[in-house]
Amino acid sequence: MSAIRLGTPGATRTCPHCKTTILESANVCPACQHHLRFDPDAGSKAQRTVPLRVEGTIRPQPSDGALEYSMVVSIRNERGEEIDRQVIGVGALYPGEERSFTLAVEALEVKGYRAGKGRSRH
Repeated sequence: MSAIRLGTPGATRTCPHCKTTILESANVCPACQHHLRFDPDAGSKAQRTVPLRVEGTIRPQPSDGALEYSMVVSIRNERGEEIDRQVIGVGALYPGEERSFTLAVEALEVKGYRAGKGRSRH
């Protein structure tokens, strides 16, 4: 069996299960949670961290109407330029209902990579 060759940090591919764009290095799809490949060295590699996690709940104010919502995620670079923007979900809340949202950024250090060489635009 040949070793899996990983590309440049930040390189992407498409999940064969849910068609979401994911990192080329991912062993499990972060969207659908399907396993993509077996990694016998997974226990010895650096642990995944969550450097950003935001949670919140919205409830409509007591009234006669519904509250419509759109969950939008925007990613900006160090110069403040927007490099990606996605509408994650939309919906409506009626009096007495609520929705909870969690945004988490997962990160994994890439070993053996020199900064500035072969960088992607993200």
